[in-house]
Amino acid sequence: MSTQPSTELDTFPNPRPGRNYEIRFDCPEFTCVCPKTGQPDFATIRIRYTPDETCVELKSLKLYLWSYREVGAFHEAVTNKILDDLVAAISPKKMVVEGDFWVRGGITTVVEVQHP
Repeated sequence: MSTQPSTELDTFPNPRPGRNYEIRFDCPEFTCVCPKTGQPDFATIRIRYTPDETCVELKSLKLYLWSYREVGAFHEAVTNKILDDLVAAISPKKMVVEGDFWVRGGITTVVEVQHP
């Protein structure tokens, strides 16, 4: 299995598809690049979802998030893209992705997006 950044998200069958339960991930080492200044932006990405038929595999999620380290993206855009990519990969019953970005210019930004 790769240890390089990747935009692919691997999945596995939900072990309890008939039961509603929530999976939560905290990813405190997320990094992307400010498209205006080229400086790094740091964030904690929080993901909560109720799986349907499939779940996202953790190593692929780590490598997926790592792929943003050299990508210029506004906070709002990158948080929405993460949600869109996860929904496309696993079609969850519901999902929330929160980007909690570190202070820049005296302002902290938190972006929360939801599916459906």
